[in-house]
Amino acid sequence: MDHGGHDMPMGPKCSMHMLWNTEILNTCIIFPSWHIDSNTTFILSFIAIVLLGVFYEYLRLLQRRVDVYVAQVISSGARAKGRARSPLRSESASPGRGEEQALLTGRKLFKVSSNAGVPIPFIYRLLRSLIYGSIVFLSFFLMLVFMTYNAYLILATVLGAIIGHFKFGARMNADAVLADHESVKGMACH
Repeated sequence: MDHGGHDMPMGPKCSMHMLWNTEILNTCIIFPSWHIDSNTTFILSFIAIVLLGVFYEYLRLLQRRVDVYVAQVISSGARAKGRARSPLRSESASPGRGEEQALLTGRKLFKVSSNAGVPIPFIYRLLRSLIYGSIVFLSFFLMLVFMTYNAYLILATVLGAIIGHFKFGARMNADAVLADHESVKGMACH
């Protein structure tokens, strides 16, 4: 097709690799507009990805702190009204004998009961949901960065997780971890 001697300007060319690579130039990260076209944009992108990994770990810490705060608010409210605290987990969801019975009888293993746990006030449910959604979004975002298969960007993602976990994982409630060791998550999709 003849364009009358005019070359059509093409936007930035993004290299797309489905195999491990170490290319720096012409790598696009998630969006065509996040185009690495120089060593400077590579270094800035590397730092941005590391910071996103650190921020992910901060959000996980924030989620745990908000959950502890909400549990304390609910617990103090229940005690103030003279009621005993309801269990936060349904007994049918606990591992062990209930799991065996569910498999043998065919009943659902994780039966959601309307009276399991304590109702959470709307504002706290909203806050917890927003934090959770942010964690899910960021985890998938970092997964897409990882899926560039670029060794340097993968390193940036892992380095961010390491730095964030080191910074925000400095304290541990050993009793809580031992009591609920199955819920410990790393940098998973969600």
